[in-house]
Amino acid sequence: MNDEKAMTVYLNGEFLPLSEAKISVLDRGFIFGDGVYEVIPVYSRHIFRLPEHLRRLSNSLDSIKLINPYDNAEWTNILEKLVAGNEPEDQYLYVHITRGVAKRDHAFPNPPVPPTVFLMSYPLNTPPASLLQNGISAITAPDNRWLRCDIKAISLLPNVLLRQLAVDAGCAETIMIRDNKFLTEGSSSNIFVVKDGVLLAPPKDNLMLPGITYDVVLELAAENAIPHQVRKVLLSEVLGADELLLTSSTKEVLAITELDGKQIGNGKPGPMFAKLHGLYQNFKQEVMRA
Repeated sequence: MNDEKAMTVYLNGEFLPLSEAKISVLDRGFIFGDGVYEVIPVYSRHIFRLPEHLRRLSNSLDSIKLINPYDNAEWTNILEKLVAGNEPEDQYLYVHITRGVAKRDHAFPNPPVPPTVFLMSYPLNTPPASLLQNGISAITAPDNRWLRCDIKAISLLPNVLLRQLAVDAGCAETIMIRDNKFLTEGSSSNIFVVKDGVLLAPPKDNLMLPGITYDVVLELAAENAIPHQVRKVLLSEVLGADELLLTSSTKEVLAITELDGKQIGNGKPGPMFAKLHGLYQNFKQEVMRA
């Protein structure tokens, strides 16, 4: 496996070792957090759902009025070369685009400057057996972020602080509650609630990031006749859940078995988790690696 010194990255049109990648301190990503990012899983060197990831990236760029530097064919070529240039069979690709290097001024550079485009690859390590068998613990916290959480923006300080709340409490994730009323998502994940055999998912709107793994789970539920609803999920439903599930590109599907120090259900991963995790693993073997 490549260590970071040997990692090949992409920066502004060039593939080079990570140790040689440099950007200006005047980059607007550094100064303002003015940019967007994307995370894309790779299984057996096959990039998973690349069109969907590129569509989400394009939506984020459009939302911050930054022109996409490449078309889909160019992105595909660059990302495939990045995968080939790094050792792991399973990887996750990090795509980072900022508005570029300019003097410090809140307004967009005029005339526009070239964007900074940085890509890197890390080994994709799935959750260990211990987490699958026992689940993880989480806490709830007020969702105090801005109103455009659907943009995959690099300015993630609110998410960082919310995640640190979980770390300080000895937990794996923070589940965010908006206006003390309804569920949005985790600090770095999507959250599903299970009640009376029904899978409940918050809707895609401006208050949550539209997760690709979230989409896969809902597709699997539909294809396998698992009762599910996409709607506002109330705080009371989160606290009274029979099961809680966490999903993300890197964590796949995990059970949350303890919330705010209280066990969920019987404190063990439940039947909905077992069903969806099994379906997801089959899907990964049959589709993601193909």
